[in-house]
Amino acid sequence: MISKLVIATHNRKKAGEMVTILGARFPNIEIVTLADYEGAPEPEETGTTYASNAQIKAESAFNFTNEWCVADDAGLEIDALDGAPGLYSKRFGGEDLPFPEKMAMILEQISGTESRAARFRCNVALIGPNFPCKVFEAICEGVISEEPSGGGGFGYDPIFYLPEMGCTMADLTASQKHQISHRGKVLKMVGDEIETLG
Repeated sequence: MISKLVIATHNRKKAGEMVTILGARFPNIEIVTLADYEGAPEPEETGTTYASNAQIKAESAFNFTNEWCVADDAGLEIDALDGAPGLYSKRFGGEDLPFPEKMAMILEQISGTESRAARFRCNVALIGPNFPCKVFEAICEGVISEEPSGGGGFGYDPIFYLPEMGCTMADLTASQKHQISHRGKVLKMVGDEIETLG
C-alpha cells in the first residue's frame, strides 16, 4: 500500500496540477513534491524520448527519497513543424525565454500554413520500492490557434485550441482541463495502476 507519493518535479505549476489530480483520487496518500526535500537533485534530461526523460527524473527522485515517485515529461508536437518543439518544448527558443515569446515564435513560424494540427503528449513514470519503473503515455489532440487566449493553465496552453470545446486549453477551468488534458489522461492511467497495488 502506498502511503506517500513524491511528485518528482521542481516546476511549481506542473507539481500543483499533478498534486491536485492525484490528491483528489487518493485522499489517503500523502502527496509531496521535490520542494519538500532539501537538496533533491534536478537531473539532466538527456533522454531522446519523453519516456526516457520521465524515467530519468523518477529514478533520480526515488534514489534520493526512497519513496514511491512519479515524474512526467511532456511536449507540444506541431505537424507543420515536423513535430517540433516536441521533446524540446521547455527549451524552445532558449530555456530562459518566457512562454509568451515562445508562443509568438511558433505563431510566426506556422503563419500561412494550411495544417495547424498539433497534440500534447505526456509520459509519466512510476517507481517504488520493489517496483521497477513503469511508464504510461497519453495524448491530447488539438490545433494551434491564431492567437493566444485564456488566462488559465501554463506553458503553451493559450495557443492550444480544442475544437470539441470551442476554446483553448487556457480558457478551461482547472477541473475541465484535468478531464481532457494529456496530463489528466495519463495520471488516470497511473491512478489505475496505483489502485492495483492495494
